Amino acid sequence: GMCSNWVAICWWAIFACHARGLRITVTVRPVSRRRNSRTVRAARWDGTARRPAYAPGHIADPAYVRIFDTTLRDGEQSPGATLTSSEKLAIARQLAKLGVDVIEAGFPIASPDDFEAVRQIARVVGNELDDAGHAPVICGLSRANSQDIERAWDAVKHARRPRIHTFVATSTIHMESKLRKTKDEVFDIAVHAVRFARSLGCDDIEFSPEDAGRSDPDFLLCVLEAVVEAGATTLNIPDTTGWNVPWEFGDLIHTLRSRLAGRNVIFSTHCQNDLGLATANSLAGILNGARQVECTVNGVGERAGNAALEEITMAIALKGVSHFGGLYTGINATHIAVASRMVAEYTGMALQAHKAIVGANAFQHESGIHQDGMIKNKSTYEIMTPESVGLVRVGAHSLGAGIFLGKHSGRNALSTRLRELGYTEIINDADKFAAVFARFKQVAEKKKGGLEDDELEALVNDEAYQNNRALWSLKSVQVTTGSDVVPTATVGMLGPDGVERCAVATGLGPIDAVYKAIDHLTCVALELENYSLEAVNSGIDAIAKTKVVVHPSSGTQLEASSLHQYGGMTSRRFSGSGSDTDVVVSSARAYVAAVNKLLNWNLRRVAASDYWASRQLESSGELNEEETQSK
Repeated sequence: GMCSNWVAICWWAIFACHARGLRITVTVRPVSRRRNSRTVRAARWDGTARRPAYAPGHIADPAYVRIFDTTLRDGEQSPGATLTSSEKLAIARQLAKLGVDVIEAGFPIASPDDFEAVRQIARVVGNELDDAGHAPVICGLSRANSQDIERAWDAVKHARRPRIHTFVATSTIHMESKLRKTKDEVFDIAVHAVRFARSLGCDDIEFSPEDAGRSDPDFLLCVLEAVVEAGATTLNIPDTTGWNVPWEFGDLIHTLRSRLAGRNVIFSTHCQNDLGLATANSLAGILNGARQVECTVNGVGERAGNAALEEITMAIALKGVSHFGGLYTGINATHIAVASRMVAEYTGMALQAHKAIVGANAFQHESGIHQDGMIKNKSTYEIMTPESVGLVRVGAHSLGAGIFLGKHSGRNALSTRLRELGYTEIINDADKFAAVFARFKQVAEKKKGGLEDDELEALVNDEAYQNNRALWSLKSVQVTTGSDVVPTATVGMLGPDGVERCAVATGLGPIDAVYKAIDHLTCVALELENYSLEAVNSGIDAIAKTKVVVHPSSGTQLEASSLHQYGGMTSRRFSGSGSDTDVVVSSARAYVAAVNKLLNWNLRRVAASDYWASRQLESSGELNEEETQSK
């Protein structure tokens, strides 16, 4: 009826204009067929929608949005968020399971360890196909110079779909104050960088004009046109300082796309969260034609962080049909919760309780009015279900309902509850599950009331994530402390050689004494930057969770620095977390986890340095064949 009325009005207007002798121009804009929203959501909620075949610079379905995850690169730049190679590989595998299109695995030139981590991800994750035959693009970041670009290419070229991401600043303040370059010099640097990447054999090149949000639009357009001609296939438009507001950033994307219409290139967004607008700006970019979004799990990143992957993907999943003209992604949202927990534990960056999608309170309801609505119809106050992002709401339907997890509980009861909490990958890993079960029995012996879900999750994160590839493991802790008593700690640890050793130390308090004993046993000297302790839940016997951030003391042989993408060296910090019903044991476990992460990072760095030294000797002809194989 509404359509008929509008048609009648249009014809009336046409006849009226014709009678007055006015010329009429009618523009017909093709409208894509509207898909049934229920069908689209059901098909694309869990990543089962058919993903368009990947091609650099082109997406066969204009409604498809590529998800570019930079957790392993930009996310790791958060203070204390240093990741070991094994942790990066585990996160990359989870991102592939999540269904991201592009994984920015790191900044290969930063250090030998960073290079090896990116190369390992390219070789392993970049060649693992899922059931649909999809393998993610593996990307390496580089500054706009030949050495960086060649290093990045050497790291990612082993993937089925490798990509080089190069960048140079284009805003006036960056060019004058940081680069000390003229516009012409920056223009030449950008073009040369893309051409050089192309000359190496890379056909998938992403270019970013750093601080595009504050750049002169005319100069920005000039640079973008040139790099596309030079071979760039993706143009990433970063709001590097989080300066833009959504309508401003959306207009920028619209202007650049309209001026570069007809080119085989994908526009991308990369929005920082300094004003809390990263997700909003990214969605504004999508609405104006960007078809790749750069984001991180939990929104981790430099300063205030990045656009959060979980927020972007769920916004598109819920509103893609009604507000974005049918846009969709290839993300399987049911793997979001696991990815979030993994990143939080490995980086040591806890989530605020009210964090959208993945926060502890995201699906909690305390108000009486809200609870009444939830009892009658959950849609009254929830626009998505916890199950849709990989969480499980415990209720009468739960297999774990009524099961008391205490010291008499067996493997079946524990695995059932872990499965409901989303820890399927722990259950499927026999070694990790055995370690978690042993730790569960150890703690359950001390707790009369059994373990609640929060406490169980704390133990899983402590045992399965923090103790990954541990060189040193804590065996015993005993402290003596009190008024008029010198705090003394006796610590027993199992070393990498399988020998158990003990050390005694005194300190300003029991925790200080324990940490000094651990330093003595492991032969490391660390500076404690941050220490936090919290109860997982209420009660005198609640499990305590400790988080620490450390870095090597100056003048030691241990290294903790690497090249920053914006120039200069940056000091690495290492985090660790631990949990136990005893705050002293919890604190000791957290410290040992941080020590293990630091030692593993240094071992990997030394191994990578030896590898590159042997490569250089081999190329110079100073090694014979037998020595080369030995190296």
